[in-house]
Amino acid sequence: MQSLLEGHPWIGFAIAVAIVFLGVLAISAIASLIVRAIARRRDWAAILIERARWPFRSILLVVGLWIAVRVAFPEQESLPALEHLALILVIALGAWLVAQVFLFLADISVARYDVDVADNRVARRVRTQMQIVRRLVVVVIVVVAIGSILLTFDQVRAVGASVLASAGIASIVAGLAAQTVLANVFAGVQIAFSEAIRVDDVVVVDGEWGRIREITLTYVVVVTWDERTVVLPCTYFTTTPFENWTKYGSALIGAVEFDVDWRVSTDAMRAELDRVLAGSDLWDGRTSVLQVTEATGGFVRVRVLVSAADSAALWDLRCVARERLVEWVRETDADALPRQRVLIGDGRSAGDRATTDAATVGADGGDGGDGKRAADRGDRAVPARSDAPKTPHAEPERERAGLFSGTADAEERASSFTAAIPVQRPEDPADAERRTAHGPDGGDGA
Repeated sequence: MQSLLEGHPWIGFAIAVAIVFLGVLAISAIASLIVRAIARRRDWAAILIERARWPFRSILLVVGLWIAVRVAFPEQESLPALEHLALILVIALGAWLVAQVFLFLADISVARYDVDVADNRVARRVRTQMQIVRRLVVVVIVVVAIGSILLTFDQVRAVGASVLASAGIASIVAGLAAQTVLANVFAGVQIAFSEAIRVDDVVVVDGEWGRIREITLTYVVVVTWDERTVVLPCTYFTTTPFENWTKYGSALIGAVEFDVDWRVSTDAMRAELDRVLAGSDLWDGRTSVLQVTEATGGFVRVRVLVSAADSAALWDLRCVARERLVEWVRETDADALPRQRVLIGDGRSAGDRATTDAATVGADGGDGGDGKRAADRGDRAVPARSDAPKTPHAEPERERAGLFSGTADAEERASSFTAAIPVQRPEDPADAERRTAHGPDGGDGA
């Protein structure tokens, strides 16, 4: 048998390859059984096996083939080149295996946090940070693997000293050339760990309202409300002010404004608003405010404030409130429709003109002259003061719910603006000298 193998090395190589394949399958199956036994009743065992199966088998296969070549062709001239190739493959496959194991650990770490709950800020923070860490670690693994492969070449090791000698100048040149890229990389790391934005945060950037879809080392992907994709460099979020609507929570307050006539009934309009909100599932029950914010230019500006659990619900709720109140004004309170009033004439009121005409009649001595002509055209003198009974003052009504008063939620909102700020007054120099002279306990310093 040995003489047969010596005369026909390819037969020995084929036998060795078959043994290698069988050994790879056997070792892989045994490793899978061990992992499943250790992680019995755990979901992560199947995930680990799925991720590490092919890189692990590939390493075993390359190592086995390497051994088979050495056994079958011990005197082959190309053996050093084949061994070098096998070493490069082992390094690359080892980096693949390490990366897959790390990605598995990252996945099970993120899976512990549920993003489908109402308050998922912690889950989104972990998810954002792990996205950056995953990319950083994978880049490091790839760089180390490439460096290790290059060091297997004698020529690269020979020029290593000269490369290290010129590393200072090379690093300066590379830094200047890659300044923008490095700035974005550092900005991406800063974003991930400063929590300025997180994945799934609702933000307003450049006047566009959207949601953070992805955060990488160099750019951030924002999907706008109309499903457009906006790609921004990471430095944008570290150098430009922007709005983050979900930094501390998703609940929001929105405004709807109306310009109506002075004759509008705000009480009736407020009652209609309460009825609309009570019948809407979009309202979260926190804020329902109707206030007159301006009364200029011939109109009264009514501002409606409503609250919702998130930005999407708030948008629809504002539209519902606007539509229903417009219908109510048009169909129920026509006096509230906006009107433009134009004064034609000399600018005096009818009462002022009648008073002037009456004075003219009295000066002319009765009904003669101009007085008679005034009577002929039907003018009548109207007293300057009306004798109609005055309407008694209404009883003061209870305070209406406002943005900062009237409800528990409004009072809590007001407390953040009206809370007392502790003020530390500067110490009188005379008191300081007296305290130093008498000591801290009030006695003599001696």
